[in-house]
Amino acid sequence: MSALFRLTSRAVALQRSLVANQAAVVRAINTSPKKDETITAPTSLTTEDFANPSPKNWQSYGFDYKDQVEDRKATKSTFFFTVTLCLVWGTFYWAYLPDTQFRDWAQREGFLELRRREQAGLDLVSPNYVDPANITLPSDEDLADTEIII
Repeated sequence: MSALFRLTSRAVALQRSLVANQAAVVRAINTSPKKDETITAPTSLTTEDFANPSPKNWQSYGFDYKDQVEDRKATKSTFFFTVTLCLVWGTFYWAYLPDTQFRDWAQREGFLELRRREQAGLDLVSPNYVDPANITLPSDEDLADTEIII
């Protein structure tokens, strides 16, 4: 009976925390107009106003703060050189560079050596690759009960 009571009290506490968290997530939307949002539209617009826009709202890209045309030219040329020449052609150049680490050479030499050993009837890797006289192994007393996994 006490286990059932604990289970129901935990369920009630869980429901309360879920409702409290859900209320914190929900936000109210205010749809009333604000004073700063309303702008009166100019009534005397002509085609000349659209053909010759005033640069009063012009924002510089950071290349020329006084001349809009020079700023746009510098921006476009900078992005052309950066993206097209550096990124595109630079990646193309880097992809087709010769193998400076000789990875292809090492693999080719390995295949040639394997073919030579197969044709000569030798082992692919010599069992005496390292001279056994140069290797010092521990004695049986040093190893004692150590398990050796080969």
